[in-house]
Amino acid sequence: MLTKKQLAIELSKFKPIKEPNEQLEQYSLDIETAAELLWHAFMHKDIEGKVIADFGCGNGILGGSALLLDAKHVHFVDTDQKMIELSRENVKSSNTTFHCTDITKFKTKVDTVIQNPPFGVKHEHADKVFLEQAFKVADTVYSIHKIESKEFIEQFVKEHDYTVETIIPFDFVLSKTLRHHRKSKYVVKCGCWVLRGKKI
Repeated sequence: MLTKKQLAIELSKFKPIKEPNEQLEQYSLDIETAAELLWHAFMHKDIEGKVIADFGCGNGILGGSALLLDAKHVHFVDTDQKMIELSRENVKSSNTTFHCTDITKFKTKVDTVIQNPPFGVKHEHADKVFLEQAFKVADTVYSIHKIESKEFIEQFVKEHDYTVETIIPFDFVLSKTLRHHRKSKYVVKCGCWVLRGKKI
């Protein structure tokens, strides 16, 4: 079994998103944060031996982490064929299924959803769609959002009979990859919400 440090080393081999789609708000999560979040999920028995869905998988760093921590199977879901191909390239495992489709069309029941949804800069509350779909297929959800969205997220979660177990805070460092970025790096205060619902 990998240690958290070894997990980060393995993730450093993943190819990042080089030409992100601005409309889809594609951002690569940094290696240390991905390792920290998935290690938390692993220690809380939400990964090993479980079936996982990675919504908006991007370069596959979250789902790939789950596989490195002995997930039983991971579904990688993204509307962008380029991201599916990138995930497929990064993830070297047969315990995978890749879905180039809208997340709302993913109906397979899983144990845990891990997701890094759009922040809603281009489309307000785009993350709401991700949460709704995650709640339809999983009892446990790890979902990344801006900390400033805390009130909205927690009200939405409550309306769907899920509870917030914890929020893991972190700084999301955005490199200058999109055209409207003027600084070389941006830091966004974010958190990973760990959500628990009724058994499906």
